[in-house]
Amino acid sequence: MSIAKPPARRAVFPFTAVIGQEDMKLALILNVIDPKIGGVMIMGDRGTGKSTTIRALADLLPDIEVVADDPFNRAPGNPDVQAEREGQEIALASKKVPMVDLPLGATEDRVCGTIDIEKALSEGVKAFEPGLLAKANRGLLYVDEVNLLDDHLVDVLLDSAASGWNTVEREGISIRHPAQFVLIGSGNPEEGELRPQLLDRFGMHAEIRTVRDPELRVQIVEQRTEFDRDPEAFSAKCEADQVALQQKIIDAQNRLREVSLEHEYRLKISEVCSELDVDGLRGDIVTNRAAKALAAYEGRAEVTLEDVQRVIALCLRHRLRKDPLESIDSGYKVEKTFSKTFGVAEPDMLANGRQPAGVR
Repeated sequence: MSIAKPPARRAVFPFTAVIGQEDMKLALILNVIDPKIGGVMIMGDRGTGKSTTIRALADLLPDIEVVADDPFNRAPGNPDVQAEREGQEIALASKKVPMVDLPLGATEDRVCGTIDIEKALSEGVKAFEPGLLAKANRGLLYVDEVNLLDDHLVDVLLDSAASGWNTVEREGISIRHPAQFVLIGSGNPEEGELRPQLLDRFGMHAEIRTVRDPELRVQIVEQRTEFDRDPEAFSAKCEADQVALQQKIIDAQNRLREVSLEHEYRLKISEVCSELDVDGLRGDIVTNRAAKALAAYEGRAEVTLEDVQRVIALCLRHRLRKDPLESIDSGYKVEKTFSKTFGVAEPDMLANGRQPAGVR
C-alpha cells in the first residue's frame, strides 16, 4: 500500500489560544469524543468567534487515513471498500479531518448529491456526483446561520447526522453512502429561532455572549493581531498545548467504552428531564452520553456528580417548553432543577457568567 503526502495547508488560528467561551469549546470537544451525542447548536452574538473556534477544532484533530481519491473519505478497512476493490492494491492517503461549510444558498442536490450531467452527456451513462454530505463523511459539517436555512434542508442534515447514511434517489439511480459527521450549527437568536422540533434534534446547545471584561477584550484583540501578523510564529508558540490537547482527545476516544455511569445518576438525570417536562427521551440519552464523554476527557472511568452538573444545562436548555416571546432558557432553570433533584447547593449564576432566564 502506498501513502500519499497531504497537501500544504493554510494557517488556522489555534484552538487552545481561543479565550473564553468555555461552554462552546466543551460542547465541541465532547462531540468529537463521542459523535453520537448528536452535534452542537451554538447561538450567540455576532463576532464572538464561533466560526474561528470551529475551524480551529477541525485543524486540531489528528489526520485520518482514507482510501486515496475516494469521494466519501472511507477508511481502508471499510467493508464496502474491501468488497469493491477485492484483489486490488488499495492506495492510501492521510488527510485532515474534513471541515465542510454549508452555504445558506445551497440546493438539496448540492447537499445530497445528484447525477453527473457531464458524464451522462459524454459517455451516455448515469453516474452519481457526490454532494457536501459525502465530503463531510468522518468530519465536521458546519452550518452558519442555520436558523435561516430552509427547514427541509435542516431535516435532511439532521436525518443524515442521526443515521450516518445519505440515500439519494435521482433519475433511476439509487445510491446510499456513509455520512457520519458532527453537525455544528450556529446563529444569532435576533435573526430568528429554529423550530422546536428541529432544535431538539441537536444534541447540545451552547449559548455564548460577547466578552464584557475590558482586559479580556484587549487580550483577544492583541492575540488576533499577533496571529494575523505572523501566523506561523503564533502557531509555533501554541504547538505544545495543541499537541497535548490532541492527545487528550485521542485518549478520551479510546477510553470512552470503559466509562461507566451509576444507575442512581441515570435515574436522577431522567428525574430532572421529567421534572422539566422535556418531550421524548433525547434529553436523557444525550446527557448520559455527554457525561460519559466528559469523564473520559478528564481521564476517569466513572462519571462523577460534577460531570453531570457541567453538561446537563448544555444538553437540556434548548429542549424546555417556553413562551414564544421568551428567549431560550439560559440554563438557570435546568441547573436549579438539577440542584433540587441531586440535593446539591444551587450554583451562583453570576459567578458562572450566566443570568436567570428572561434576564438581560
